[in-house]
Amino acid sequence: MKTIASVVEHYIKTKPYLSTAMAQGIINLTSLARQIQPEIEETLQKPARNGAIVMALKRISDNLEFLSTHKIVKVLKGIGDITVRSNLVDFSFKISESLLSAQAQFLAETNNNNQIFYTSSRGVTESNIIVSSNLTGKIDQFFKEEHLIEKTEHLSSISIKLPTENVTIPGIYYFIFQRLSWEGINIFQVISTSNEFTILVDEDHVNQAFKAIKELKNL
Repeated sequence: MKTIASVVEHYIKTKPYLSTAMAQGIINLTSLARQIQPEIEETLQKPARNGAIVMALKRISDNLEFLSTHKIVKVLKGIGDITVRSNLVDFSFKISESLLSAQAQFLAETNNNNQIFYTSSRGVTESNIIVSSNLTGKIDQFFKEEHLIEKTEHLSSISIKLPTENVTIPGIYYFIFQRLSWEGINIFQVISTSNEFTILVDEDHVNQAFKAIKELKNL
């Protein structure tokens, strides 16, 4: 059976900016309770006293789980360099016994070129290789025997440097990706290391995505 406390908790969990403000103690809980009361009652399908909603909000705001949201914001404020690269192509190949060999030959050919972009990720059944568009011919040359699943052109990447404490605080990636989702930005690929990650987006959306990520530093 749904209770006021559980419904209010679910509502707040779907509003990351609201939970951040609650964790910082900058929201009047009585006013917030009046604002969300119609939605709470609709979910419960019965009346809910304003005082009960206020008490549920008070328990949530005191919960350490919501203090972690404040920690997320502190990490996001510490975002380092944001690097944008355009004119990229994403190749998706089926995993094969010869794929790594083809990749090694490709890297040996292009290793001394500092002006190009190259990154890759490997899954269970497929491997993605993302390169500058001027390397498309080289990919065609060295991977001609491989099974190409999909090729996507006109992409851009955004690489974000995160503070080292990001690995100890859950929810960092969720917070960023939710913000991009709100902006209607589709992410083609995500490639990450411990303190840095790169997203691949359509060239038409790269400026919008860059702006959304940069604004996270000003939360």
